[in-house]
Amino acid sequence: MLWRLYVALFYGFLFAPLVVVGVFAFNASLFPSPPWKGFTLDWFIGRPFGKSGVLLDPDMLGAVLTSIWVAIPVAALSVGVGTANAFLLERRTFWGKSFLSVAMLWPLVIPGVILGISILAFASLMANGLEDALDVELDFMRPGLPLVILGQASFIVSIATLIVGARLRKFDKSLEEAALDLGASSGRVFRTVLMPFLKPALIGAFLIAFLMSFENFNTTLMLVGSDSPLPIYMYGQMREGATPAINAISLMLVLATGLLAGGATLISNRRR
Repeated sequence: MLWRLYVALFYGFLFAPLVVVGVFAFNASLFPSPPWKGFTLDWFIGRPFGKSGVLLDPDMLGAVLTSIWVAIPVAALSVGVGTANAFLLERRTFWGKSFLSVAMLWPLVIPGVILGISILAFASLMANGLEDALDVELDFMRPGLPLVILGQASFIVSIATLIVGARLRKFDKSLEEAALDLGASSGRVFRTVLMPFLKPALIGAFLIAFLMSFENFNTTLMLVGSDSPLPIYMYGQMREGATPAINAISLMLVLATGLLAGGATLISNRRR
């Protein structure tokens, strides 16, 4: 009986705020909070009180697209570098390996604001020095989406490394040795033996990296330029006075994230 109560309290604590946000996305009020004024879909597809619903607001839709265009390269870069890191840490022995394994985790425990400020200061220093030396403009090292991508990847790559490394650690090396003994080249062994085994981890790492990038706020706030990803846009809206449209886009993101995670789990289970 106690464990059931614990489970109910735990998941209630997790999901009660999300339920409240979802419910008040349909509130016929100008404010995203109680009291309840009636049911409406206008905050999705209408223009209540002279305000635009989510699907009719070009600025909000533009912020969603900006977040997607940031998250895709961040996820791809994180998985690529993370896979290389996993092979290095799991397949090679070298001096300082233990220290580097721990140092890789430092960006995860550093506050996002501090990480963002550090990256911004370093990039500005490098840009100023290179521009003086080469007499060229290095806009990608100034606040903007390229710097946001590099800044987010600097800590998300650690997560990808851990996911791929954990999967690689379970690989039976005798399969690889058997393939080599049968005459397969190293490249073919990698493509036909290792990659199919690592594929679930690569897909999982990509999805997690995508979601972490999409929702990142602290580091992004320090590095963003004129094009604001969705979390930065929502923060600006909250400061100016939010409407239930914020609840509506939040509900859509929760549902999309749940479907994405559920689909990935289903695909992974079927492949197993």
